[in-house]
Amino acid sequence: MIYLTYGEPPSGIFFSQVTDVLNYLEEKHQCSIRLVAFISLHDFSNKKKEILAKRTNAIVLPMLPKAPYWKFNTLMLWFICLLLKPNSIIARNVIATNMALKLKNKCSVKKVCFDGRGAMKAEWTEYPITVPANWKNNIHELENNAVNKSDFRIAVTQKLVEHWQSEYHYTSSKHVVIPCTLNSNFKVKELDEAGINNIRATYGFNMEDLVLVYSGSVSGWQSFDLLKPLLQEFLQQQQSNKLVFLSNDDQVIQDLIIKFPKQVSRKWLKHEEVTNFLLACDWGILIREQSVTNKVASPTKFAEYLSAGLPVIISENLGDYTEFVKNNDCGIIYLEQKSLSISKKPFSERNRLIQLVQLNWTKSAQDGQYKKLIEEQL
Repeated sequence: MIYLTYGEPPSGIFFSQVTDVLNYLEEKHQCSIRLVAFISLHDFSNKKKEILAKRTNAIVLPMLPKAPYWKFNTLMLWFICLLLKPNSIIARNVIATNMALKLKNKCSVKKVCFDGRGAMKAEWTEYPITVPANWKNNIHELENNAVNKSDFRIAVTQKLVEHWQSEYHYTSSKHVVIPCTLNSNFKVKELDEAGINNIRATYGFNMEDLVLVYSGSVSGWQSFDLLKPLLQEFLQQQQSNKLVFLSNDDQVIQDLIIKFPKQVSRKWLKHEEVTNFLLACDWGILIREQSVTNKVASPTKFAEYLSAGLPVIISENLGDYTEFVKNNDCGIIYLEQKSLSISKKPFSERNRLIQLVQLNWTKSAQDGQYKKLIEEQL
């Protein structure tokens, strides 16, 4: 079996949702999966080393000659399949799936699974994604192929399945819904006041501070313009309200730092350092605008917030997660016309949120879905 990625560089997301998943499947389900990753020529050697450090038998190849000409790379994938003789290919995202579909029944490949991470056509339409014009012109056909011509599918949310049904008239039931899960090394921690106070002191927070954290990227779908008035209102309520961005820089962040220099800060942490910092905070924020991209999304940060015992301020219609917050009382639904009012949660409540993560966003919690996936590919 091959797991195929195309154009996705090594990152925290890649290691959490690709290499960690493959390691889990091999260990738990005794299946053999070979990672084949096509990546950019830019800094190729170092990126290849990063991937091989996580999957020593991975095949990491350059995208030649350029990313838009993925059909050239399909020929290289064909040679790999002649050598490895895989029965099936699980392909991450639309382009990789179309590569795999072109090889179906032309060599050993009999089954193709589309690992759908989101609504690609919607994302390219709604946000300023830099992709070649011919890709944008053909994305509807390519995504339709991935959805309807694959033998099996992975969706990150039920909302994504519903999008396939409405946009591409998908009628099959040959799919599983597996959200973005936490790393396998996640361990449930029992939070206590003394331990959290020590962590807070390390980062300069005292017990009176109410710390709101934003962890994530500053990409267009993160809706920073929508965030600004909400955050300003929170900061104006009292001086002990603090706000931390764990992200790259952005003009909205700079504006807030200038206006509230003693309350707002921005940090850049290594992926493995984030969880410890989140333990020092009180609430996580996950506000996005009402786009199709966001309505089908599975934000990794949601589970990361809960894994640190943080309730989440979430917008309406965000993947399957807004309903989860409602049903499990693990945050608040932010409505633009209403004022934001939050307070610290007791440690018993924070520990309950950590248990929710264990029951829903660990790989063991999704093992039944992983088992069905593997059975379909054999």
